[in-house]
Amino acid sequence: MELFNAIGIEKRYANHLALNNVSIHVPKGSIYGLLGPNGAGKTTLIRIINQITAPDKGELIYNGRKFKAEDIYNIGYLPEERGLYKKMKVGEQALYLARLKGIPKQEAMKRLHYWFNKFEMQAWWNKKVEELSKGMQQKVQFIVTILHEPGLLIFDEPFSGFDPINTRLLKQEILNLRDKGATVIFSTHNMESVEELCDHITLINKSETLLEGKINDIRQEYKSNIFEIQYIGLPENLEHAINNSFEVLENKSEREINLAKIKIDDKKSSNELLSKLIPHVQIKSFKELIPGMNEIFIKAVEAS
Repeated sequence: MELFNAIGIEKRYANHLALNNVSIHVPKGSIYGLLGPNGAGKTTLIRIINQITAPDKGELIYNGRKFKAEDIYNIGYLPEERGLYKKMKVGEQALYLARLKGIPKQEAMKRLHYWFNKFEMQAWWNKKVEELSKGMQQKVQFIVTILHEPGLLIFDEPFSGFDPINTRLLKQEILNLRDKGATVIFSTHNMESVEELCDHITLINKSETLLEGKINDIRQEYKSNIFEIQYIGLPENLEHAINNSFEVLENKSEREINLAKIKIDDKKSSNELLSKLIPHVQIKSFKELIPGMNEIFIKAVEAS
């Protein structure tokens, strides 16, 4: 079941077409990657979802019905450009923002102290925001984004400026939120994070959708039938075994183990390749090379 759909969204600013018939279909309880190079239209789409601006064409569907103004209260949005009041004390500001989300004061304090303890930030409660590092400020914004326990969370480059330890911490919290029932739209340029977190993606470039679907399906679609083989034996024995039946892309020695990359055409199978190799070399590993999202991102954008 899909929690959120944006269907046929179009948005134009003066002579610039920011979005052209873009659709996303976000399954309930998933982490959905919204990808694209700078200027692709991702931020415009996020602003439309958050009711900051309106589309010229298209519609938003939430929980199977047309999106209503009050649905915005069930969205938590962490923008790429953070916006805390620098001169205000951290705890005072977090409480103020929580109250804006409709959380009663006593409950807001309870939830804030839980998260501040979890992120080891209690010592910063009475400090001014300007005294915090960029990473600490981002933690505060993350907390106030999720504090009202919205059904839909939108994170725009949430790991920007974080060190590896805090990045791992935040990733785990995003996964925990999903496991507790939240649905997440996640915009980033970091393809490693996409592969680690996302179930589905949409890739936008130059205001149009290039790819949409499950990550595993997209990776399978972009595979090239190339296999990597680690083996013990002479490289020339591998070449002799294949005898021009398959295309050898690479065949090199690395200490005692050799590495080959071999392409299989559509008329042959990996079993045929193995049957030719086994009598002549000792196979240590045999795997198909499935492209990562970084490679797919580059290929799809360049092709467009």
